[in-house]
Amino acid sequence: MKKQVMNIAFDDFTMDEAVKTALSYIDDRKKCRVVTPNAEFAIEAGKNARFLNILQTSEIVLPDGVSVIYAAKIVGNPINNKLPGIAFAQALCEALSKRGGKLFLLGAKPGVAEKAGEKLMAEYPGLIIAGTHDGYFKDVAPIIDEINAADPDALFVCLGAPKQEYFMEDHRDELNVPLMAGLGGSLDVLAGNIARAPEFYQKAGLEWFYRLCKEPKRIKRMIKLPAYLWDAMVWKVKKH
Repeated sequence: MKKQVMNIAFDDFTMDEAVKTALSYIDDRKKCRVVTPNAEFAIEAGKNARFLNILQTSEIVLPDGVSVIYAAKIVGNPINNKLPGIAFAQALCEALSKRGGKLFLLGAKPGVAEKAGEKLMAEYPGLIIAGTHDGYFKDVAPIIDEINAADPDALFVCLGAPKQEYFMEDHRDELNVPLMAGLGGSLDVLAGNIARAPEFYQKAGLEWFYRLCKEPKRIKRMIKLPAYLWDAMVWKVKKH
């Protein structure tokens, strides 16, 4: 069920439901784009019509972060679960591993995707990493050919927003991949280069605070969280 939060409609899924929906697209070989909007996405989409349209027309739209949950409550359309992109990636890998599914990893610095692939195959025996490529490329045609030759069930596009969303939209028809998911910096986490916040912070909705403490330079990005909640309050007032 979709829940409208200002100008973006989110899927109000449990993680199991999100994965089952993703697998249904893979089984039917139907095209599916997964996006994971958070406060940063929403603010960028507010001034970027192309980006907003991609978020609005994606088949699966996951609420990535507690900011979306808070904003949904403010506008009076609550969402039950936050579904971080990295958690979805791990859950989908687990599901694919049980069926010998094939995954292609695209993005991050040279060597990171390969390292992430090795760790994923070790953690999820049965998962096939069909191919990897870093995010530093100028000519997209060879990348498209490489992905299609690998014939994956799913493609993780980790180029950062909105570049990854543009890639998925621009090459949707060229890529013979049923499921594409834009997952930002997930490859660095999956490779073990960056650690996720401890479980306490995740459950308390304070993963953003943990990351800020680890990387103070993120403060400019974190400011967008309260800005997004302020937008939600203004939106509610205008609608009443």
